[in-house]
Amino acid sequence: MRIAVASGKGGTGKTLVATSLAISLAEQKKPVQLLDCDVEEPNAHIFLKNKPNAEETVFLPIPQVDYGLCQYCGKCAEVCQFNAIALMKRTLVIFPDVCHSCGGCWHLCPADALKPVAREVGTVEMGQSDPIKLVSGRLKLGTHISPPVVKAVREKEDPASIIIIDGPPGSSCPVMTAVAGTDYCILVTEPTPFGLNDLVLAVEMLRVLGVPCGVVINRDVPGQDIIDRYCEMQGLPVLMRIPLQTQIARAYAKGIPLVESDPTWRAKFLELYQRVAGEVVS
Repeated sequence: MRIAVASGKGGTGKTLVATSLAISLAEQKKPVQLLDCDVEEPNAHIFLKNKPNAEETVFLPIPQVDYGLCQYCGKCAEVCQFNAIALMKRTLVIFPDVCHSCGGCWHLCPADALKPVAREVGTVEMGQSDPIKLVSGRLKLGTHISPPVVKAVREKEDPASIIIIDGPPGSSCPVMTAVAGTDYCILVTEPTPFGLNDLVLAVEMLRVLGVPCGVVINRDVPGQDIIDRYCEMQGLPVLMRIPLQTQIARAYAKGIPLVESDPTWRAKFLELYQRVAGEVVS
């Protein structure tokens, strides 16, 4: 089973949920693999006390021009939908940071003057924090396009394990790459107007992708039912509530998983898994 943990905004507690769920399942002798796809700021390794034992570099093909062959016809700039190439008189300028590596420019160049060359965009780190297998992606500093790194992390999926994906925040391309094709997505949110706004965007994204989802309300406060009312209206299950408590925040700030700072949460996370499994079966 592949379970994604995502949120419409950052700082809602995705990693808190993903790591505690993974630890709880692993303690039941279940094979668990945690994929940290929050590649701009991976931090699951902090909670699992994991040090990587292998690393792979992620490359992205970008065009390189052979000025000896270039006829300056402008065809490459014309076909580029991302404005990554500009022709200024007899100078061809390529902007690697906005290139999506679609290959249109080098495939359609009439003079065969453009060739793909590899550009480093990030790394994938593999390790094991017994018995959890951890794979983390890390976007190279100064690089803006993260979906290739997220995709490289997901290519390490172990089908023999329960796969838990700690996704990037938001509802754009990186998140879609992280959650597409999963069996279920746990959306972590908080009971605030901002939390609701971003939850709505995330739910709409998941419905486009055809991924079923449920909600975990973090920093829950009695009487603040803004998320509950939305979930009821949309027919979404509220899977778990994590209260707004100072001791939870302090443990998280020290890199201590919730199920280790308060072991009574282990049963609650196992119940969360059973609810998700039940939702997938139904």
